[in-house]
Amino acid sequence: MNGNDAIAEILKAEGAEYLFCYPDNQLIHSCAAAGIRPVMSRTERTTVNMADGYTRMLNGEKNGVVVTQAGPGIENAYGGIAHAYADSVPILVIPGGTVRGRINSNPDFDAVANYKGITKWSGQINQTGRISEFLRRAHTFLRTGRGAPVLLEVPSDVAMEQIEANPVTYTPVKSIKSSGDPADIKSVASRLIKAERPVLYVGQGVLWAQASDELVRLAELLDAPVATTNSGKSAFPENHELALGAAGNTVTKMARYFVDNADVIFGIGVSFTTNLASMGIPQGKTLIQTTVDANDLNKEHHLADAIIGDCKLVLRQLIEEIDAQTSGAGVDHADIRAEVASVRNEWLEEWMPLLTSDETPINPYRIIWDLMHTVDRDKTVVTHDSGHPRDQLIPFWESTVPRGYLGWGNSTQLGYSLGLVLGAKLAAPEKTFINFMGDAAIGMAGMDIETGVRLNIPVMTIVLNNQVLSGYPARYEAAVEKYGFTELYGDYAAIATALGAYGERISDTAEIVPAINRGLAEMDKGRPVLLEFMTSEENRLSRYPAAG
Repeated sequence: MNGNDAIAEILKAEGAEYLFCYPDNQLIHSCAAAGIRPVMSRTERTTVNMADGYTRMLNGEKNGVVVTQAGPGIENAYGGIAHAYADSVPILVIPGGTVRGRINSNPDFDAVANYKGITKWSGQINQTGRISEFLRRAHTFLRTGRGAPVLLEVPSDVAMEQIEANPVTYTPVKSIKSSGDPADIKSVASRLIKAERPVLYVGQGVLWAQASDELVRLAELLDAPVATTNSGKSAFPENHELALGAAGNTVTKMARYFVDNADVIFGIGVSFTTNLASMGIPQGKTLIQTTVDANDLNKEHHLADAIIGDCKLVLRQLIEEIDAQTSGAGVDHADIRAEVASVRNEWLEEWMPLLTSDETPINPYRIIWDLMHTVDRDKTVVTHDSGHPRDQLIPFWESTVPRGYLGWGNSTQLGYSLGLVLGAKLAAPEKTFINFMGDAAIGMAGMDIETGVRLNIPVMTIVLNNQVLSGYPARYEAAVEKYGFTELYGDYAAIATALGAYGERISDTAEIVPAINRGLAEMDKGRPVLLEFMTSEENRLSRYPAAG
């Protein structure tokens, strides 16, 4: 047994099913021999994105493992790992490394040093006798606290060194979670009971903790409406009477209205960071927060109260305490559900002309609306790419089950969604996966349509092709007028067909639903699908400024 064999044995013990990898690294051979399936995409970034999607879909119960070549391989992976770090996704990254005798020899790439800023821990296995120790430590970081990538570099001589002790002694790491301080629970429960117009503002911490059932129970107990961040979308069923939808770079009218008019906002599994994945919080609100990470507290806003702990455990404590303080009666905010319905109906009436538009080129909102009413949302997982596909989809797609929507956006790298759904499909093969991309995004990652074909991963990619970088022309008037700077061209359906997928270009609104159904039928046969819709450049977005 050599060092790579020992690593593979431990990864197998930790539950690794897939190795998201790109040659050259002989750990791929050892893992395959141990029964871990190698999954290779066309670029290292997509390889990382697949590990990310796999991990998200399983809520970190299993961690995607990435293996790359030393030097150029781990250099190419940087964008994907930065994305996973921004969105708090716990993946294990194992690059090869220079032999120990040449460490710090310029210009060899120092992965350990260069990745410290975008990992929870970046280390190097410097002796075969420490392999178990380092992997135990790595998995502890992956399964404790806020999620983030962990990097373990393996020098090539360590990887190939023979180990006399055989077999490896290793016990898999358990996830460690903590509940909230009872005094904090009592204080927060009291504030929520006394609030006149509370709003629950929910982030992805609820999804990672698998606390959606507890969230629904708490919302109903408090009679409090629920909004989510982009990343938290699907944590609360958006067909519930108390659902306000998601709020990020675009926002539902319900979320904006109820947050603006709230007296108390309870952030659950959310950092209260202001960025494209979250909504602006007006000044003067009483803010409460529960998070697993103390670094989130009092970051951009003053907090009246806070609880540190796992969302599922904390919500269970709060439910019990609110039950006790209200003698089981909970809270009744008269007519709040009718008010939510009223604002929702007003908002949809405003947007229905676009959602049901018959115009040509096709309006992208019509595609979203028709798809939502064609698929079984309880069995479908949808995601977006960066830019307008995200901004148009997130407010209007009604998610019904946890992880029925994969929201993201703390980093906004174009092309990310394709690797995301390919990896997520491996984690939940029984689900239907659909990702929305623009023509700019497919240009970043389109060759990985072949990855889905080669690996028999049937996902649907919807390309909104308006032949332009939407939203940018006004910023580059001279470049656009003189040089056509933002124009894009391509027959992406034809490219998909050439790569072995089912490709179809659609230009007529009457063909939207039939094309979707044809695509679903091809997916049932195990074939990836790309539907290219020729769309208008639609720059109208669901945006409502914060009060004050």
